[in-house]
Amino acid sequence: MSITSVITSLSRANLAAQFSEQMTLAVIPIIAVIALNASAEQTASLQAATTLPFLLLSLPAGVLADRYRRKPLMIATELLRAMALLMLFALLQAHWLTLTALGAMGFAMATGTVVFGAAAPSLVATLVGPSHLLAANRRLETARSIAFTAGPAIGGVLAGVASGKVAFATAFALSLGSAFWLSRLPKEAPRAASRRHFIHELGEGIRFIVSHTHLRSIVTTAFVFNTSWYLLLSVFAFYAIDTLAFSARGVGAALGVYGFGMVCGAVGYARIAQRLRFGRQILLGPACAALAAVLMASTTAFARTGTASFALYAVVFAAFFLFGFGPIVWTISTTSLRQIVTPGELIARVSAVTMTATFGARPLGAFVGAWIAAAFGVKACLFAMTAGFALQLAIIARSRSTTLTSLDMAHGH
Repeated sequence: MSITSVITSLSRANLAAQFSEQMTLAVIPIIAVIALNASAEQTASLQAATTLPFLLLSLPAGVLADRYRRKPLMIATELLRAMALLMLFALLQAHWLTLTALGAMGFAMATGTVVFGAAAPSLVATLVGPSHLLAANRRLETARSIAFTAGPAIGGVLAGVASGKVAFATAFALSLGSAFWLSRLPKEAPRAASRRHFIHELGEGIRFIVSHTHLRSIVTTAFVFNTSWYLLLSVFAFYAIDTLAFSARGVGAALGVYGFGMVCGAVGYARIAQRLRFGRQILLGPACAALAAVLMASTTAFARTGTASFALYAVVFAAFFLFGFGPIVWTISTTSLRQIVTPGELIARVSAVTMTATFGARPLGAFVGAWIAAAFGVKACLFAMTAGFALQLAIIARSRSTTLTSLDMAHGH
């Protein structure tokens, strides 16, 4: 099987898996409200159920993916998601669906997503080789960006058709499609059975990141970035509507522009890579985020006047475009770097530690946002967010990663 065919199958499997996940994440709270009359507290609990596996299971998933062959694991996770979706469809059809069942199935699907996310970088590195990593990751991130942008919108539309059954059926078909494309990939070599203790293997991945100059700065930057980003997201809807006089549609449009920025960054990465040396590609994401934060902070000078002006919309949309565009370039470049500097037997564990730091920052950012808003007001959140994005830029700007002229140069560091 040619490298091109491998990358195509990987990107198709990833597109189907990401679409299924994003649609389901959008549909579950809608179904909870429409079909089960869930309260705000109950929908928040459902949200917790679908994010908890990222915090609790990412590290164990990394050890699992380094111990066993990744392709069968990833196929199993998609089949797990498909079975959970089929169960939800059947419960909805029989009018037996409850919030408990919805939360349990959401937890199961998120568990599959965690294992898929931990195993995928290792499988990609194994199948495509160092010389094709950037091209493969660009294709995978393009698929993820498209799914992130279109998946929730399509899921929201389908949630209103036949009480959500069509949405679950569509997501079920997509998960089966992902499993099919994964099955077309070449077989991996058998993995030697590990006799070491689980905790020892887990610690090995953490120690590798802490001791590696590139990975240490990248994971730290990602943690600060995600804390700052979710600090902003925790108050954005309220701030935009209450202070900037945005409509609900305007808030949704801003998030749509964020997704559009992600797609543009992924699609345009090849041209960016031709014009910027590798270290500058790494720096571009944090720099775009810091500039976007300054743009958002500048909106605190606007008082509510009844309706938001065109200029105000333009500033917010420009900020959200940059929040999407730059960090996708960061994701493609740093994922490739992580894959090339990490020994093959450690990639899944290192990816899992990175995922834990990334997702662990999300509730922290939301909590900090809630505390600052309650103690000092919502505008203070914008200034705190800007300080956070300035910090993540400073961390990566001082790192040796930004001095790399090419991805291959990372081998020598």
